Parts: sequence; structure tokens; C-alpha cells
Amino acid sequence: MRLIRGLHNISQFTADFAQGSVVTIGNFDGVHLGHQCVLAQVKQQAQALNLPSVAMVFEPFPIEYFRPEQAPVRLMNLREKVRALADVGIDYLLCVSFNRQFAAQSAVDFVTQILHQQLQVRHLVIGDDFKFGYQRQGDFAFLRQCGEQMGFSVSAMPTFNLDGARVSSTRVRQVLAKPDLAEAARLMGQGFRFEGRVIHGQKLGRTIGFPTLNLNPKRLQMPVSGVFTVRVAGLSEQPWPGVANIGVRPTVHGQRPSIEVHLFDWHKMVYGAHVEVRLEAFIRPEMKFSGLPALQAQIAQDAEQAKLLLINSNHSILSSEHDRLQSNA
Repeated sequence: MRLIRGLHNISQFTADFAQGSVVTIGNFDGVHLGHQCVLAQVKQQAQALNLPSVAMVFEPFPIEYFRPEQAPVRLMNLREKVRALADVGIDYLLCVSFNRQFAAQSAVDFVTQILHQQLQVRHLVIGDDFKFGYQRQGDFAFLRQCGEQMGFSVSAMPTFNLDGARVSSTRVRQVLAKPDLAEAARLMGQGFRFEGRVIHGQKLGRTIGFPTLNLNPKRLQMPVSGVFTVRVAGLSEQPWPGVANIGVRPTVHGQRPSIEVHLFDWHKMVYGAHVEVRLEAFIRPEMKFSGLPALQAQIAQDAEQAKLLLINSNHSILSSEHDRLQSNA
């Protein structure tokens, strides 16, 4: 997948879009099952027309620009979203800077200048509730009208439902806040995970016998908090097991959200490494303790519980694989 950062860089790909493109537009936060349904339709149309597929996203999100105090916590940072969209097979990701100039652009100019002239759109796939342009003047009917004039078709994807309710980023956030990791995995098509770079912390963990990786996840908030059993990818051939605390560290007067991961039987320094943390099971909420001895005792208990959960998880995976092989025999 090719990443196009900013509208001013589309000109570098003029030849790629000379015959046209198939486009979808949205925030795609979490790239959940609803998003995946839209993206699958984009890929199908692109293959049928032998054209490149394009997903257009915005940084920041429109709500983060207009009403930052009301903006929901992100499920993915930009890097994670790039990876997720690449994994589903989109050819180009166009990341548009959502600023004052772009926010003031009329719906007509957006369609004419960006979709028609720059991307040479031949087919557009959008959600059934899509609104765009200055004061949200553009909608599906407007796009259909523009398409008839400019030579592109438009299809609106209906709401994707699971158990009679719409699958949305909001719904994913709600189940992660509980946290219900199994339900989140069902809505997203995979378990919740996030990425971050290992940074220097206060190194308090090593003084109490539990050295941790401190991570910078490149976001202001996390959609989950508490203590979790995890597996960390990016440090070895297989994801490494551990236990993670996600929160603000109230016992040591933390101010900003922090992520600390204690890896079991790990002794290497990995500052600067970029890793992926996969949440396996919820252990407990974050708590404030009377002091470091109480914190140390609780971490030891959390680590033991995490190891048991991981062992049970491994047994479950092996059992499922055994059943699958037996059924195919």
C-alpha cells in the first residue's frame, strides 16, 4: 500500500490514477467489521474495473478539529491504521490534513477538485450516513447527482449489524471500556492490540523486582485501562508473554496515561524498539496502593495470575487445533 500524506502530494501519483480509481472516505478508526465490509466492496469494485483502490482518511478527525473536548478516544493511531488498511489490501491511503482551509471547502469543490480532477474517481463507496463539505452540505444524493454529471458511480454501504446492533467505533469503545476483550475481538475481527515505542521511564519497576518496558503509544488516551495479560510482538520470533499496566499509575502520582509491560523471563535492553502489544485477558482495574511494598506484592500476584491465564489460553488453542485436525481426519 502507498501512503499519500496530504492533498498536495496527489500530483506525484497522477499516472497511477490516469485511468481512474475506486474510492472510499471515512475515519476508519479501529478498522472493525463494518469498515472491513466497506473496504471489501471497494476492493471488489477496483478489481472489476482494473483500477487502484483508495481509502481517504483525515488527520485530525473532523470532531477533533471542531469539538476537541467532545472527541472520543481513538482506537488506533495513524501508524496502526496504516498497517490495518494495508492488511486488508487497499492500494492507496490518502491522509488529508483536516485544517481551516479544508473545513471551509464546499461540497461541490470537494467533489470537483479532489474526487474528480485529482483522483479521477470512477466509483465511490460510502457509508449510508456519510456527510461532507462545509457545514456537511454533501450527502449520498448529492454525490449521485455529481456522479451523473462527471461520470462516476456511487454505492452506499448499508449499516453492518451484529446481533441486531450496528457495528461502529463507538460500540467497540464501549465494550473496551468495560473491558470485554472477547466482544471487542468479535466486533473488530481480531483481538485489541496497539503499538508503541519503548522509551526510558523512571525505572521504578526494576527496584522492586519487576522491570518494565515503558511505551509511548502516540496517543493522548487509551480506550482500555487496568492490568492485562499480554503478548508483545516485535522483540522475538514469537510474541513474548507478559503482564501490562495501562493507566496513570496513581500509587506513584502519575499524571499522564502510561503503559508499562513486564515481560516474563526477559533480560534484554530494547530501548527504541517498536512493538505491538496484544491484550489477552483482563486481570483487574488499576488501583492505588498504600506504598511500594503493597504495589510490589500486588504485581507479583498479577504476574502469577497472568501466567496461569496464558497457560489456559495455550491449552485452549491446542485443544481447538486438535479438534480441527480430528474433524478433518
